[in-house]
Amino acid sequence: MKDYPIDFVVTWVDGNDPVWQAEKAKYSSKSYADNRKVRYRDWENMQYWFRAVEKFAPWVNKIHFVTYGHIPKWLNTDNPKLDIARHADFIPSEYLPTFNARPIEINIHRIKGLADRFVYFCDDMFLLQPVEKTFFFNCEKFLPTDFVISSTLSVTEKYDTVQFTKFNDIVILNSHFDKKEQVKKNFSKWVNPAYGWNALRNLILMGEHHFKCLSNNHLPFSFLKSTYEDLWNNEFDELNETCTHKFRTRYDLNHWLFRYWQLAKGDFYPIGRHKKGRVYEVYNGVVQNEGLFSIIENQQIPIICINDNENVDFEPMQKQLNAAFEKILPEKSSFEK
Repeated sequence: MKDYPIDFVVTWVDGNDPVWQAEKAKYSSKSYADNRKVRYRDWENMQYWFRAVEKFAPWVNKIHFVTYGHIPKWLNTDNPKLDIARHADFIPSEYLPTFNARPIEINIHRIKGLADRFVYFCDDMFLLQPVEKTFFFNCEKFLPTDFVISSTLSVTEKYDTVQFTKFNDIVILNSHFDKKEQVKKNFSKWVNPAYGWNALRNLILMGEHHFKCLSNNHLPFSFLKSTYEDLWNNEFDELNETCTHKFRTRYDLNHWLFRYWQLAKGDFYPIGRHKKGRVYEVYNGVVQNEGLFSIIENQQIPIICINDNENVDFEPMQKQLNAAFEKILPEKSSFEK
């Protein structure tokens, strides 16, 4: 079996950086843009992300730390496994500056030295258990591990940019693939026992020629760099348009399109939808989120995504959350000074 290097890519922003704040203030967002503070809030726990990677995935080839330019004071930039990927280092200059995660996500393949196989993390996604390479790429053909489950889509709220983005992604997908044909080509990947009852759902809906939507998990996705290159070659104009949006809008595409592309082509290895972990939505205060702290402290799942929201008693939650991480990851990693 041939082995391949696997890189991790993680995006991070320090919303408290005054230089970044001043730059952001120069650009006025339009009424349809999502410019909420929650999009840029720093929980000051990235050191635990690095500790978790070093402890639970020591095999990682390289970590590409994507940043506007700000760097945590504690980060050891001399670590040979660390690459500081500033936006200006890989995103075409005509798209900069950007305060929209989507242009960053869809240009990841341009990072210098990025491995052909990589895992993309947002900064709210943390490893909680030891994982092997095969957790992200299967051992036979080293294809991304993922799930494909037919879904539907409802766009109701004016400022729900996430749902609009899914819709935009699916429109692009349908312009290139006939769902019925792709399911026939990759039947065992669509009707797979790993999906449980959702395999039956796929079977029932396999006669549809158009994708309505595909189920997502807000967790790290495994990608082939060739997928990014393929899509940019086929959909330059649409991707280019998204890259011109300084802030999130309902007209964006995002990295889910690249995942959908892999799924439609059959460039993946089927796993259960929740095999990698789960998303935890944070609301209110400490008492209402005791379940989250328990999941972390007892390391109940391989990966957790802690999805920030506006209605959060931030400072007490931040303190308790970081205390939970400290319990399982008390020792500094080699990525810290």
